[in-house]
Amino acid sequence: MKYISTNKAPKAIGSYSQGIKTDNLLFISGQIPINPENGEIIYNNFEYAVETSLKNLLAITYEAGMTINNIVKITVYLKDISKFEKFNEIYGKFFDSHKPARVVVEVSNLPKNADIELDAICVGS
Repeated sequence: MKYISTNKAPKAIGSYSQGIKTDNLLFISGQIPINPENGEIIYNNFEYAVETSLKNLLAITYEAGMTINNIVKITVYLKDISKFEKFNEIYGKFFDSHKPARVVVEVSNLPKNADIELDAICVGS
């Protein structure tokens, strides 16, 4: 088992790792829209919050020696499910032709009062 950590994604805000790699699997902890450069969370700009969360997730993927194509499952937590269509549009552009399995659920709240959180599972060769 190897702990994955990169300064290109926000530091953990609790007692957990950004990611854990074991054999050919990578488990990425929930990523909220925190700018890794200044530690500030993105509020009042849902599109930018989604993009930032996805980029943070991908930074951890790269740090583990994997790519976007290794992502096989993503769970998405939205505070407002009415933003699903906007989320789906941004997500679709980000992943293009790669289509990981996915779950999207509405939740009552998220850490730091974020609008979105994502976690992922990746499989390498």
